[in-house]
Order: sequence, then structure tokens, then C-alpha cells
Amino acid sequence: MAAGEERPAYLAVFLTFLRNSLIRDLSFRSNFVIECIASFSWMLMNLGFYLLVFQYTTSIGAGTGWGKYEFFVFLATTMLINSIVQAFFMPNAEEFSELIRKGGLDFALLKPIDTQFLISCQRVDWSALTNFCFGLILLAYGMWNLMTRPENPLQLHPLAVILYPVYILCGVAMLYSLTIALAAITIWMGRNQSIYDFWFYITNFSRYPMEIYNGKFGDPMRWFFSFVIPILLVVNIPARLLAWPFDREGVTSVLPIFSLVATLVSVIGSRWIFTRALLSYRSASS
Repeated sequence: MAAGEERPAYLAVFLTFLRNSLIRDLSFRSNFVIECIASFSWMLMNLGFYLLVFQYTTSIGAGTGWGKYEFFVFLATTMLINSIVQAFFMPNAEEFSELIRKGGLDFALLKPIDTQFLISCQRVDWSALTNFCFGLILLAYGMWNLMTRPENPLQLHPLAVILYPVYILCGVAMLYSLTIALAAITIWMGRNQSIYDFWFYITNFSRYPMEIYNGKFGDPMRWFFSFVIPILLVVNIPARLLAWPFDREGVTSVLPIFSLVATLVSVIGSRWIFTRALLSYRSASS
């Protein structure tokens, strides 16, 4: 295959994965509809919980800047990022241990295509994208209220609109890197259910504004999960771009730049772990 034909081929393969996954999901329409309703109901209950919280307080943490509608933008951003990861990458990562145990990885290694791409993208959970649609609605609702409130209406900077999807993709890339790295460790450890539990424990930190982590115990946690395991940057950076004035500290700080660096390091690091793990793989037939 010529170098110039490689990218279109990968795009065509990915589109085939999308189509096949949709056909498979729609083959069991009742189950697909139930999963969509379940996802939507969970998001609705999650939103209802925070509506209840804001009946007793005006912000998430005193002086943090995350009022009701700012936090709704944050929550919507969380939904957008997590729904993409859960739709496109988590189903494949969860099946990785089964590929190893049953020998399916042998066939993947023989395919004339990048193994990590094949392992990561061959299955799509379309029902998880229900959360993405819910997130878009909540994002529009939160932004509308911020921009039309009587006091200090938010002036949306055009650059923020441009950078927001960029940092959404950065957040997806960081979570994907963590997902594929944990999946690759399966080759060394065999089954990895405890590893996926670890994934959910770690990503829980990304679901809350980093400003709430302060004090004797909070400050070290915020530093660790911002600069060592940069999970706090996944949602905080894009949410700040839209929910806060563009010239506010935190939007124009070093964190957005560091987030780009962290994304690059995460992707390269997860690629290194995946390739190193494949070198240790012993065929199921050996």
C-alpha cells in the first residue's frame, strides 16, 4: 500500500467498523432502545441530583467560581468526553483480555493494519452516544443562561469556541491513553477486572472541578492529579474555556498549555506501553 493511500484506507476501515457496529446493535432493536433509555435516564437522574444540591447552595465550593450554570457546563463537558470514550474505546478495551485468552489477538496481529488501531476501534457502542446528545443539550442550556443572565452576562470569546472542541479531543485522548495502557497490561497480568476498577476510580477525580481540592489534603491531590496523572485537566480545561470569562486566571494560565503537552505525552506513553506489551505476547497456539 502506498504511503499516500494509507490514511484513506484507515478511514474506510473505521467507517466500516461504525457501520457494522450499528447494524449489529440494530439487529436487537429492543435491547438497543432499552440501553439508550437507560443511559438517558441515568444522565437525567445525575442532573436531578445536582439540581437538588443547588437548592441548598449557590456554587460547588465557596469562591470556586462554579455556580449552577457554570457547573452545568462542566457537567455537560464531562458527559461529552466520557460518552465518546465509552462509545468508541471502552467496549474494545473490555474485550481485550478475551482476545488474549481465546487467541483472537493472534488473528489481529496477522492483519495488514496497525494492531492498536484494530484493537481500539473495531466495535462501537452506539447507545453510549445518547449521553453525548444529552450533554449537548445541557451545554446549550448552561451557556444560554450564562450569556443571558441579568448580572455579569458571560461574553463568549470566539477563540474559546474554537479551542473548546480541541480540548474536548485532548480529554478524549488522555482517557483513551489510560484505557489502552491498562488494556495492554492484560498481556502481562492475564485477566484485568481489577485494572478496570482502577480506571473508574481514577477517572472519578475528573468529574469535579479542581478548585474543590484544596487544604491540607486537597492541595497535594490537585497537584498530583494535574501534573503527575493529569486526570483533572481532562474536563476542567475545556469547561473553563466556555464557562468562565476568557481573560480569567485559570483560562489564561499555564494549565491549557500543559494540557496539550500532557495529551502528547499520554498518547506517546500509551503507544509505548502497548508495543512493549505486544513484544511479551505469547501466541495462544504456542
